[in-house]
Amino acid sequence: MRGRGWGVCEAAEQHTVSLQAEKRRRSGSSSPGGAAESGAVSAEKGAVRGRAERVGEERRRVRTAAASRAGHRRAAAMGVWWGPVLRMLVLQASWALGGRQVRYSVPEEAESGTVVGRLAQDLGLEAGEPEARRLRLVAQGRRASVEVSGASGALVVSSRLDREELCGKSAPCSLRLEVLLERPLRVFHVELEVTDINDNAPRFPAALKNLSIAELTTVPGSRFPLDGASDADIGANAQLSYTLSPSEHFKLDLERSEEYRDSLFLVLTKPLDRETVAVHRLLVTASDGGRPSLTGTMELVISVLDINDNAPQFNQSVYKVQLPEGAAEGTLVTRVNATDLDLGIYGEVIYEIDTFVTPSASGVFSICAKTGEIRLAGTLDFETVNFYDLHIKAKDKGSPPLSGHCKVVVEVLDVNDNAPEVWVTSLSVPVPEDAAVGTVVALLSVSDRDSGANGRVRCAVWPAAPFGLVATFAGSYSLVLREALDRERVSEYEVEVRAEDGGAPPLVARRGVRVPVSDVNDNAPAFAQAVYTVLVRENNAAGAELSRLWARDPDEAGNGRVRYSVAEGGGAAAGGGWRSASSYVSVDAESGRLWALQPLDYEEVQVLQFEVRAVDAGSPPLCGNATVQLFVVDENDNAPALLPPAGGGPGPGAAGSPARASGPGSEALWAWAAWGSPAGQVVAKIRAVDADSGYNAWLRYELWEPRGKGPFRVGLYSGEVSTTRALEEADGPRQRLVIVVRDHGEPARSATATLSVSLVEGAEASLAVAGSSSSLSSSGAGLRLAAGSEDGAAARNVWLVVAICAVSSLFLLAVVLYGASRWAPRAAVLSGPGPATLVCASEVGSWSYSQRQSRSLCVADGAGKSDLMVFSPNFPPPPGPAAKEAQPEPPTLLDTVSGPPCLASRPLSR
Repeated sequence: MRGRGWGVCEAAEQHTVSLQAEKRRRSGSSSPGGAAESGAVSAEKGAVRGRAERVGEERRRVRTAAASRAGHRRAAAMGVWWGPVLRMLVLQASWALGGRQVRYSVPEEAESGTVVGRLAQDLGLEAGEPEARRLRLVAQGRRASVEVSGASGALVVSSRLDREELCGKSAPCSLRLEVLLERPLRVFHVELEVTDINDNAPRFPAALKNLSIAELTTVPGSRFPLDGASDADIGANAQLSYTLSPSEHFKLDLERSEEYRDSLFLVLTKPLDRETVAVHRLLVTASDGGRPSLTGTMELVISVLDINDNAPQFNQSVYKVQLPEGAAEGTLVTRVNATDLDLGIYGEVIYEIDTFVTPSASGVFSICAKTGEIRLAGTLDFETVNFYDLHIKAKDKGSPPLSGHCKVVVEVLDVNDNAPEVWVTSLSVPVPEDAAVGTVVALLSVSDRDSGANGRVRCAVWPAAPFGLVATFAGSYSLVLREALDRERVSEYEVEVRAEDGGAPPLVARRGVRVPVSDVNDNAPAFAQAVYTVLVRENNAAGAELSRLWARDPDEAGNGRVRYSVAEGGGAAAGGGWRSASSYVSVDAESGRLWALQPLDYEEVQVLQFEVRAVDAGSPPLCGNATVQLFVVDENDNAPALLPPAGGGPGPGAAGSPARASGPGSEALWAWAAWGSPAGQVVAKIRAVDADSGYNAWLRYELWEPRGKGPFRVGLYSGEVSTTRALEEADGPRQRLVIVVRDHGEPARSATATLSVSLVEGAEASLAVAGSSSSLSSSGAGLRLAAGSEDGAAARNVWLVVAICAVSSLFLLAVVLYGASRWAPRAAVLSGPGPATLVCASEVGSWSYSQRQSRSLCVADGAGKSDLMVFSPNFPPPPGPAAKEAQPEPPTLLDTVSGPPCLASRPLSR
């Protein structure tokens, strides 16, 4: 590092020498005169050459000393092995004490690519880590002229470094840089000091200065102020000394001041004689303190005047004024006063501003030539120039005129006219909604161009939640997360950073920061309803849309994209088994539409209960469930079906069936009737059943043939075929009856039965009854015998009494059973869990759905029907193997009732 520093110094010296030579060449080519101009100019050139030789000798001496020091360093590095270890310990200690702030220095005008320091190594980074973690600089309002090399992590010069442009006359010239390091995000502060080299030669305000000095009357020792040169460098490089070309009449006097600028005077050492020399041409040379020294020149043209031997004199040599920077144009700065002892026009004084320091003050101040009032002609800005030095000249109207000089020092006072400035140096958005409290969202830099209390800034963030500010360094803040975020509640924040200075009144700056919140999968899909009830008519088309389910997920993108599926559930089938819902319905994964996979049959399944699951596409995925209760509504899709006779044989009171039926929807039956049977005698009973339910299964019986007044009729709802009058031999040996069985559906469906009734003698009828009595008694069908015999009244009366007793007994038994079933406690019939069974209250009956339990009851002839069902609000889970084993068999109700058992037992779905 030290060797590299000497190399930079040597390059700076070479550059300075070349600049000096170039400026001397230009100065020599532009200055008046030549070989015949003056001996003073040749002498000055000789002096310049001598100085150049001394500079070369000094440079060679510096090189020799640098080479010697480099050799000593190499020897020390090879001889003492613990040197690097000691330097590393010192570096770490300085790093810990410095509060994570690295300091480097670099001379100005260093070439592009010059390595300022090994930044990555000083920050403790490994090889390759600077590029991987994006080590970079963040500028704060002005060009930094340095950058971080991505591969090596070194801090190198990227563009021209001019200390005078960066800092002016301020010393030291330090650039405060921020270094950002990602993964994790860290900020380091680097202080880069730009050291001065002697690259600026002294410059006079004007290359030519004209003076007028009266002869004789101007006594030796008279002093004439000159405009001193200025040097943009600082320190020793800006320490100026002046020399004057040889003259027997003049010399230079430099008054140094620690508080103000040095004052340069031309002192008259010997009275002038215009007749000897009318014009004196002198060369003033200003040399700085650099090595090698640079110079600037100004030519003095002194005209010797005659007469008017008194110059105006000011009552003060220096006027001090303080003005606030907000002073309005036309404000009186001060009033200077000069007097001339001469009389007449030689005593009349005219004021003017001779020179301005700085030159930009020429448009800021004006002076009244007669009164000497100095007023503001422009605006003052403390942040641009805080100090003005005005040289005022008062001259009389003599010929030539005489003049007096004074200095007006104007100090500009700071007012709070600059609002704070806020920059966002780094912004890490969007912020995930599950970000931890304390997460750094943005890095901010705050500054105020004012000074003192006016430049002290305090910051706050609005709204106060969920973000806050944490001060890291002076003027640097971190915007951090103070509370947990919820994107579903607030998806984006507009944060305002407010900076307020300490002025009176204070000025406020605002900077808006937009912070979007990114989504994480923290919300499960939720259905609009926990339970969906769907009514579907049976025999629906396969693929028909039954309903539409919708689940809402407030997350966005994939986290809020929902897919649907049938999770579990089903219904009880007619055979007592369990059918999965997936065999009947499906749900569209994207839209949630519920489709039918096949036509539904009410006679097969009445209720389906299943769950639909909604799963989002997050990681991990979240899900929600909804229960669907699908009720199948019965349609009249089954025609009545005729049943075989109850007794198994023909005879009075029963209808027999031949070996084969006559065709679909019709049945051929036959029965016997005895001649002489009285009116109302039941000859046969037509039995039919409809697989539908409710009104669709309510049957009625109509006698289709023969029409008109015949010997037989059919009960409208009972199906009993009875005589309308006493049977006679004239009715013939056989009657053919066509009976139509219809349901009450829309449209109605029907079945046809053909009943052949054979009319026989009473004895034959008795034999038929005797042959079938055992089967008739087992089936519970009552026989009504109407015996008549033409052979004897006694036999006929005996059978008549027997028939009446039998009918009366059966009637009383039916009344008792009906009353017992009518007023029996219902809890004995419709209580307790179990599989749904068929209930048949009567041929007509009533019907409703049951969600849980039902029982079968048969109190009359005919097939059992599920016409009476009881609702229950609770759905038990689908029967599994264990549940099926645990279910008891449905009890037989009203076993004492005489009649056929129920034909079917259909459990309802759960």
